[in-house]
Amino acid sequence: MKKNFILLASATIMFAMLFSACKSKKTNTLGRYIPQDAGLVMHINGESLTSKLSWDEIKKNSWYEEIYTDTANSAFIKSILDNPENTGVNVKGDLILFYLKDSSNAHVTIEGTITDEAKFKKMLTEANKDGKETIKDGFTYFTSEKASIAYNKEKFVATMDGGNTKSYIDYVPDSSVAVKPTIDLAAINTAILALAEDKSMAKNDKFSLLLAEKGDAHFWLNAKGFTNGMKGIAGAAAMVNLDKIYDGAITMGTINFDNGKINIDAKSYAGKEVTELYKKYNGSAVNKEMIQNIPSQNLAGVFIFNFKPEGIKEFLKILNLDGLATMGLSAYGFTLDDFIKANKGDVLFAVTDIKKDTGMATTLPNILFATSIGEKTSFNKLIDAGKKLGGGLASMSAETEKITFNTNDKYFIISNNKTYTDTYLAGTAKSVYPFMDKAADGPFCGYANLQYIISNIKPTDDSLNMASQALSLKMWDNIIISGGAFKDEAITQHWEINLMDKTTNSLKQMNTYANEMSIIEKKKNANRKSTWENEEVLTPLPTTKIK
Repeated sequence: MKKNFILLASATIMFAMLFSACKSKKTNTLGRYIPQDAGLVMHINGESLTSKLSWDEIKKNSWYEEIYTDTANSAFIKSILDNPENTGVNVKGDLILFYLKDSSNAHVTIEGTITDEAKFKKMLTEANKDGKETIKDGFTYFTSEKASIAYNKEKFVATMDGGNTKSYIDYVPDSSVAVKPTIDLAAINTAILALAEDKSMAKNDKFSLLLAEKGDAHFWLNAKGFTNGMKGIAGAAAMVNLDKIYDGAITMGTINFDNGKINIDAKSYAGKEVTELYKKYNGSAVNKEMIQNIPSQNLAGVFIFNFKPEGIKEFLKILNLDGLATMGLSAYGFTLDDFIKANKGDVLFAVTDIKKDTGMATTLPNILFATSIGEKTSFNKLIDAGKKLGGGLASMSAETEKITFNTNDKYFIISNNKTYTDTYLAGTAKSVYPFMDKAADGPFCGYANLQYIISNIKPTDDSLNMASQALSLKMWDNIIISGGAFKDEAITQHWEINLMDKTTNSLKQMNTYANEMSIIEKKKNANRKSTWENEEVLTPLPTTKIK
């Protein structure tokens, strides 16, 4: 009896834990007042960000000093500049921003929590003397021409006009006068606060999983949300089944400002049919040999990916474009099946050997496009079609060099340098680059060598432009993009923006960089203003003779 009781108790506890875990994955509190069809959602983790960049550090910026010393500021505004907590907003809490559009209008809404309702109210009235205040359902609505803010002692919802989604002429039929449509911002706030939970992001499983990831910020992009009310998109969707592309097309990600880098981890979801396509035709790891064949160590940037060519045909079927594609390709002597057979599924694009401009001369870097060959006979049909379509690639020129193309049994190459093309095909370079270990796991990888690019862009002799370049060289190292694997019903990807200083968190570095660049830009503007004023003095105004 005792043994059975222990087993029953254990099973009950395990079930409760499982139920709790499942429940936590399906619900979240931050999404409670975010509509499901929002096109963009941003979540800012105030506690995490303020721990990485304090307000005292921000106060050292030149723009801060300029605003603070403005004599037009009231004592209360200065108190906010001294300490943002004097706004009454919980600056260490969570902040939500979302963008929503419909057939007529778009709006941007910001949601956050309040620590002091009286301070918050004072901030609103100081900022806009003409604002009108009403009370409804336990919320105070402060509304001006540009925004409406609904708040109580716990939270606020601030909505601003995001622009109309129709042309102004739509609002005045048979008239050539453009009239700006009006948007009732207070009514939008009321609708947000009355939003049913099952119509909100609170019970969106994917959004809940996103917020559970540790991060300084989170983002959510809903392709369908951006196409709401767009007539052109709607018409195209009816013709080519674009709805199957937009429905369920969600990209979500987490941003972290780490020491020496900004890390972004993202997942891209799709609707049922496109997801099945991902599962069946997702590519394998990138072809490293194609990277190693690049005949230069002066790599500015490269993007490489692997795909299963058979998936192209299935994708066109989803869009109802397979028949149209077949008809179009047949005019050039090959079919969609020929295209699929011709390609093995590896594509690379690279830029190397940037040459600094000297005087008025301009020299292009070496540019390379490479693709792996499947069936050679089918690929030859593509080459013949390319010659027919473009009048022959060999006849095209860039600068004084010819655009060249060549093939061997493995690869087809196009570049603007024949020696470069031939060396690539010979496969003797055996180049090694620092990002290549990141290219091992997924079907795509990208790299941009910011240090090399910035250092080889010749600024004008102006000292301020040279100072901007020196500052950027001190800041930026490179960008690495990797991923493409299909996992948990999504395509995964990782972005890594690397900085030169590896020991300081990237948020602090960006604050310093932005401040120093703004000082340089301010000096540039002063120089421009001085030049314009001098030109006005030196250039006499035209005179008109009086008859």
